[in-house]
Amino acid sequence: MGYGPLPGAPDSSVVLVEGPWTHRTVRANGIALHVAELGTGPLVLLVHGFPQFWWGWHRQLVDLADAGYRAVAVDLRGYGASDKPPRGYDSATLAADMAALVTSLGETDAMVVGNDIGGTFVWTMAATHPRVVRSAVVLGAAHPLRMRAALRPGAGPEQRHASAYSLRTFQVPRRPEHLLSRDSHWVRELYERWTGPRWRGTPGYVADVERFAQAMRIHPVSFCAAEHFRWSLRSVLRSDGRRWAEAMRTPITAPVLHLHGDFDTCVLPATAQGSGQYVSGEYEWRVLDGVGHFPHSEVPEQVSGELVRWAKTH
Repeated sequence: MGYGPLPGAPDSSVVLVEGPWTHRTVRANGIALHVAELGTGPLVLLVHGFPQFWWGWHRQLVDLADAGYRAVAVDLRGYGASDKPPRGYDSATLAADMAALVTSLGETDAMVVGNDIGGTFVWTMAATHPRVVRSAVVLGAAHPLRMRAALRPGAGPEQRHASAYSLRTFQVPRRPEHLLSRDSHWVRELYERWTGPRWRGTPGYVADVERFAQAMRIHPVSFCAAEHFRWSLRSVLRSDGRRWAEAMRTPITAPVLHLHGDFDTCVLPATAQGSGQYVSGEYEWRVLDGVGHFPHSEVPEQVSGELVRWAKTH
């Protein structure tokens, strides 16, 4: 896919961080997905976004396992130690990967949790694979149709400005691949823009951001990440994009907990609020004070508490 790795680029072994969890590879939807797993009990599947990998959920892995759940954090197709095929980066396929992973893990359903584009895939799973979604938790992600509406001409410039990285940078050939694979600068810049004041600049913040930036330099992760953002824009007028958008109109019957930071400058709170119109089941919207786009990293104890509460309620 594209040109080869840059000299000194890390390989996928850098994401196999040691801890109380177990690393393994699971076949699902025709590819191999890397997961970190901890605990026993009802399954909670944790789906990362951009520019992260499974490590973004490492605190929740421990907290959920301690609360009596089987917590599994996955590397998406194209990220971390999962397979990186040249195709399959549309939202429907990525959501199908996650739905197949639930059954490949030997379960019939799961509480599915997602942040950023991982949240997009959770919304998609809940609409198109409802049988495997016992309940859902979405962090830092609007329902896809809310996001599309906010990006239309005439909707106001605020979300289009916030999404400039996707609408502009990712649409330029090789530009995002260069920014992501060259060094850590662009990932650090995105975190500076998107995170809230409670986490930004702390020692844990600095270490985590560098870890995420290093994982984005694994070849060909930058190409795979770019493919999804290019599909998101370019498919709007294509048949595959229209079919996906129509499927997203299906009312979501699973209970949905929607957590959003009031400092989120990537997906604006005003864009995310109102996603409940697409949920026919129980829906709870909660705003987190002083928190940006990555609540699970910024206020991990608070997010873990919310996940355990939602899991026990449903």
